[in-house]
Amino acid sequence: MIGIGILGAAHIHTPNFAQRLRNRESVRVVAVWDHDGERAQRYATMFGAQLASTPEQVLTNSQVEAVIICAETSRHADLVLETTAARKHLFVEKPLAARAEEAFELARAIEAAGVKFQTGYFMRSHPINRFLKQEIAQGRFGRITRVRASNGHAGALLGWFDTEWRWMADLNDAGVGGFGDLGSHALDLMLWLLEGDFVRSATACIGNATGRYGETDEFGEGLLDFSSGAVGTVAAGWVDLDNPAQLIVSGTRAHAAVVNGELYYKCEEIEGADGRTPWADLPEPLPHAFELFLDALEGQDVPLVTPMEAARVVSVMDAMYEGSARKSWVTPRWD
Repeated sequence: MIGIGILGAAHIHTPNFAQRLRNRESVRVVAVWDHDGERAQRYATMFGAQLASTPEQVLTNSQVEAVIICAETSRHADLVLETTAARKHLFVEKPLAARAEEAFELARAIEAAGVKFQTGYFMRSHPINRFLKQEIAQGRFGRITRVRASNGHAGALLGWFDTEWRWMADLNDAGVGGFGDLGSHALDLMLWLLEGDFVRSATACIGNATGRYGETDEFGEGLLDFSSGAVGTVAAGWVDLDNPAQLIVSGTRAHAAVVNGELYYKCEEIEGADGRTPWADLPEPLPHAFELFLDALEGQDVPLVTPMEAARVVSVMDAMYEGSARKSWVTPRWD
């Protein structure tokens, strides 16, 4: 039985992760801490776990082998550094940090600790994205000229962040608003698909549609200049009634479009890939990113997001926000 500690349960995905932990017979939540006493008590009671008064009580518990960090983003740095000092494996809900410098500091600490790490970029597990990753790696697209990834929902319109999750729309706690929150997933997918390429410069146009959460941004579109010459576009927001066109990858020898969850793939090298009918010859899905972390704790050889990959997402997103504020291009830090 693998002992799990929870450090912070503030993120909107925490209930989903909690259910996954409860469904997993190989793990047991041993201790729970959160700066919010009521929230900590709720999850400690749910799991029949120790209610810790400090993070140290969780990290010094000999039964705790791994830690789940779902605290406010502003609290990640202290919690991650304390966890790596204790040599505990860790899952940190995305983003790893709000700003680039801090993200790279945490990535280096995680790597130096030699522990297992994962964050919540679940789009990598989807069959369509896995297929496109393979096709790109095999060179089927030729020279990739454009990639556009979009991720949006109507959270601000529906008031998802009005009560318990209000901190996610507070820039002091979250560091970013709707563009950074959902765009983080789209950006990770793009950087993963174009692995080996790096972003030379970035900018964005970021805005607010409703004013429901003050000046916190609710949508945006970013533009990336990759070292290969490819152009990347990241679209995301909390004020989207729908998000039908999720991904486009355009190359000199192939083209892919994901519309309403279906892949339209045109590639002259593959029979039947005419771009007009949905392409269904896809690999099996991988488990959710959180499940992959639990698999890794069990000793399975599974793909995880590396600390440096997580830091680069923060860095490029940070550059897009800076570019939006300055109305200029910004060079993101890459390592």
